[in-house]
Amino acid sequence: MTTYCRTILRTHFKTRVARAAQLRRPCTVPGVCVRCILLAATLLTGSAVTTAADSRSPALSISEKSFRCMTEMTHIGRFYVDNLVGNLKGTTQVAESMTGGLYPVGSVLQLVPTEVMVKREKGFNAATRDWEFFELDVSPTGSTIRKRGFVEVVNRFGGNCFICHIRARPEWDLVCDTTHGCESIPITIAMINALQRTDPRCKKQGAVSPEDTAALEQLAVIQKAMAAANAAQKPHDK
Repeated sequence: MTTYCRTILRTHFKTRVARAAQLRRPCTVPGVCVRCILLAATLLTGSAVTTAADSRSPALSISEKSFRCMTEMTHIGRFYVDNLVGNLKGTTQVAESMTGGLYPVGSVLQLVPTEVMVKREKGFNAATRDWEFFELDVSPTGSTIRKRGFVEVVNRFGGNCFICHIRARPEWDLVCDTTHGCESIPITIAMINALQRTDPRCKKQGAVSPEDTAALEQLAVIQKAMAAANAAQKPHDK
């Protein structure tokens, strides 16, 4: 690199005004100005990319230990919410909004103990608006991830999580509720409440009420019927 080129580059990085002035300066050394400007552009582009990468939030590390007893989370409406990066205030603000909103990174939403949706980093998956779906097995010893993913996760009722949630109107950020535009789910509010109250991961549990026992028995019948229907459908899908 020539001395002239080095001078141009040093001046180029001092201030925006100096950079612009140097790039407009007439070339007095044949063939040098073009090389200098191209090199400066390359360095500037590389600097911009590095800055953008550094400004991104760190990737979420999600494991079975990321999930816990539902009733230890924050109860809003029919859901329980949490935030894996500590921004619970941001998550609850959107969850409590009457007009919707965009959930912040790290948001956790659960309706029942075995199903979770987590808001991933911006740009993680455009199709699901950066939500990742999880299907869990839960027991007194904790959670086990059975399935995780985006448009392909199917829950234990045979329903595709994404196909259900994509029907929510845009302002609800793919979150379903009775007034959000999603289709109804095949379980009742009584069944949902019973599942929430009997999450086996929760240490402080009283005796299961007769109402919850009846709701869980009805749910078991529905699950059995849906499993049979799905099994009968599979040969036709081949």
